[in-house]
Amino acid sequence: MNIGFMGLGKLGLPCALAAELRGHNVAGCDISETVRANIRARKMPYREEGAREALQKSKLRLVELPALVAESDFVFVPIQTPHEPGYEGVSRLPEERANFDYSHLKAGMRSLAEEIARQGAEKIVVIISTVLPGTVEREIRPLLNAHVKLCYNPFFIAMGTTMDDFLRPEFVLLGADDKGAAKTLRGFYATIHGAPVFETTIASAELAKVAYNTFISMKIVFANAMMEICHKTGANIDAVSDAMALAKKRVVSPMYLRGGMGDGGGCHPRDNIALSWLARELGLSFDFFESLMLAREKQTEWLAELMAGYDLPKVILGKSFKPETNITVGSPSRLLHSLLLERGEKCEMWDPHTDGETPPAFAPSCFLIGTKHAAFAEMQFPPGSVVIDPWRYIPDQPGATIIRLGE
Repeated sequence: MNIGFMGLGKLGLPCALAAELRGHNVAGCDISETVRANIRARKMPYREEGAREALQKSKLRLVELPALVAESDFVFVPIQTPHEPGYEGVSRLPEERANFDYSHLKAGMRSLAEEIARQGAEKIVVIISTVLPGTVEREIRPLLNAHVKLCYNPFFIAMGTTMDDFLRPEFVLLGADDKGAAKTLRGFYATIHGAPVFETTIASAELAKVAYNTFISMKIVFANAMMEICHKTGANIDAVSDAMALAKKRVVSPMYLRGGMGDGGGCHPRDNIALSWLARELGLSFDFFESLMLAREKQTEWLAELMAGYDLPKVILGKSFKPETNITVGSPSRLLHSLLLERGEKCEMWDPHTDGETPPAFAPSCFLIGTKHAAFAEMQFPPGSVVIDPWRYIPDQPGATIIRLGE
């Protein structure tokens, strides 16, 4: 098939490359000259598993919008719906709440719909950006015309492993009002993987996307509460997690059930804060989403207190939100850093994927492993150091005290 991507950023480009790997002809456009220049140079400025190699071999065509519309069987729209930096999850939860910023998505959809109308042929348009329920009906439909067949198909991916998540999903969530458009999308996904396609209304798909992310946040908050209890009572968090993981009928799955750092990334914290805004807008009886973010914040505050208890320089190892990537948006390590600075503690941060592979010459310090990078397990800590390990994977070292949280 001929697939178009209107937007080739951190979501669009890896997914375009993944679709190409399955034999489709892929074209894309982007308003950013920096993005276009990087693609022409076959340069991937962020760490994304498999994407750099795929881009080197790619035949992805950069085109302008008229050609994208004319040459594509359907067009994916992965245009960002950002939150302000204060709603990213790297600082305390703001008292005020806000919806996502839909201005970029609306501008893109307006231009796309106008071009489709100008060419005079029907075209399937598939929004994959994260939005709150009711957004498509309120913000997007007024911009469209009779030539646009709209679907809402948000992806369940994590930055850093986007291509693999796209090629091997648990399921595909497809919101569609047009049965013909839905059939075309089903045919496309049949060429990508054998995962089930769950078809529903656009409004239900909007909510299902953010509900999925919030459920993961809830599991992480729960697992970290159990880790703190274990650390204070002598129980072992990994034994507790192993036991819980066997309850697949009621606990659902063992994923995200391990104690560690809080939720992170460009989706989960900001989605919870946006849902907290929606809870206030709708007058919900209880703002569950605020509770999740406050629990995440308080659990990170406990880590700050542990570090502050040692009369040593403070160092957080890891800035990125997940292992082996350099993407730092929504990072719980950065939240910890901001809470330490708030307490008046001086604190360094170092990450091999953002700051170079050779660590600085640290003095004896109180280190906390904020990101579970494999490199930290090989790191030699200065004698006299204390290493706080929420992940419980740093081996013993002579002269250093290793504190594995929850053991």
